[in-house]
Amino acid sequence: MRRNKRPDLSLPLPNRDVALAVPLPLPPSSSAPASSSAISTNISAAKSLSELERVNRIGSGAGGTVYKVIHRPTSRPFALKVIYGNHDDNVRRQICREIEILRSVDHPNVVRCHDMFDHNGEVQVLLEFMDRGSLEGKHVSREDELADLTRQILGGLAYIHRRHIVHRDVKPSNLLINSAKNVKIADFGVSRILAQTMDPCNSSVGTIAYMSPERINTDLNHGRYDGYAGDVWSLGVSVLEFYLGRFPFAVSRQGDWASLMCAICMTQPPEAPATASEDFRHFISCCLQSDPPKRWSAQQLLQHPFILKSSGGPNLGQMLPPPPRPLPSS
Repeated sequence: MRRNKRPDLSLPLPNRDVALAVPLPLPPSSSAPASSSAISTNISAAKSLSELERVNRIGSGAGGTVYKVIHRPTSRPFALKVIYGNHDDNVRRQICREIEILRSVDHPNVVRCHDMFDHNGEVQVLLEFMDRGSLEGKHVSREDELADLTRQILGGLAYIHRRHIVHRDVKPSNLLINSAKNVKIADFGVSRILAQTMDPCNSSVGTIAYMSPERINTDLNHGRYDGYAGDVWSLGVSVLEFYLGRFPFAVSRQGDWASLMCAICMTQPPEAPATASEDFRHFISCCLQSDPPKRWSAQQLLQHPFILKSSGGPNLGQMLPPPPRPLPSS
């Protein structure tokens, strides 16, 4: 059926205030090298691009392409992210500083960043290789499996938040898994720089489908944006999508900007279905609060009963009745 267009019913796009974006902390610029062919202090990583053999392409997007590569001297696999475009010296210096921060990140649930190469003005980042790819499109209906997966994501998220790093792009395609069933957070830091260098008027990264309401519409929450709470919202949307096997809002994840904005900013947050356990329903509610201060932090969520029952210890829920726990008010 053909729909009649109504030009009088149009939704103006809000003016985005880039000052409200949350940047990663940067060390003093005087300590950063302007440009180099390789930046590395990790002796297990490659010393030059010539030591890397490209095997196949494992992913691509608006910002770049990721290849599986083999480090010839050690036969060790890595992921090489090639960021499109030639960047000026200021941008390259900023990327170098952020890479130095990311290379100091050391947590079992965060993808390791080993090196950065500057090849003919093109930035290439050497990363830990995750052989099972991303969790994009995964359906995890069993709550015990979902709790273990979520616990690992929260472990990495709480770690980077303690280091005052905001991810800003938590979504299934940025959550990777390996054959040992280790789940790790990927693709933060450089993605923010890339977004700003590609379009200085837009500090968003990729789709808005997983962004919190107050990040999409800066008029919400009195113009204040808490990046940590924004990450928790994105986590909640992702976890609920894993459980449902579909995007949890009543629009397509690949829908147009206006439809997604209306669904995320102008309707009540999605909820876990009534058939789910009380613990899971409450966990999702703690993540998907419209009011950012009401969202639990990543560290608090690690202590949630839904997560604790996946820790491998005794199931205390079978021994003691659960304490009364009202859902957070909207």
